Amino acid sequence: MTVDPNAATQGFPGPARHDPHPARYLVPALVAAAVALALGVYGKVHDPAGTAFNLAGFSSTGAVKSWLATTAMSFALIQLVSALMLYGKLPGPVWSGTLHRWSGRAAFLIAVPVAVHCLYALGYQTYETRVLWHSLLGCFFFGAFSAKMLLLRSERLPGWLLPLVGGLVLAVLTIIWLTSALWFFRTFGVTT
Repeated sequence: MTVDPNAATQGFPGPARHDPHPARYLVPALVAAAVALALGVYGKVHDPAGTAFNLAGFSSTGAVKSWLATTAMSFALIQLVSALMLYGKLPGPVWSGTLHRWSGRAAFLIAVPVAVHCLYALGYQTYETRVLWHSLLGCFFFGAFSAKMLLLRSERLPGWLLPLVGGLVLAVLTIIWLTSALWFFRTFGVTT
């Protein structure tokens, strides 16, 4: 029996590749930290205005904020399902990529007025554990979201990185929703 020394080996992983540009992961992390820190500092040094906006048909700015946050959370759940379709974990239509992109855009665009209201009208607050976590994670969310958007443009990402960051963004948004909109609905009732 002869062995071909040039034949490809099967069943053995190739040599570990050294990433020649680790800064491409460091830059999104630094941007995330800068965004989160800037939002936190602004929220802390800004004198809360008490209100930032109100929409006709709603009884209070808290109701507006809670319903917008719930809508953003709904789009984030669509993000989760469409991501599972994209990664082959759930069956899905050929347009699941388009659904994923547009539901993410919608979730972000709806979350921005909520964040503006929180930062401008209420500021970074720490007077209660729920409020502290909400403030802290609200700033962290926009930093992590910024990192995710920058990582989307990177080539040759490890297959686990984007789902990890996307899952982190979803988990943080869920906790933010639990400490704000769900708290509001449980405290004041499901009102508009």
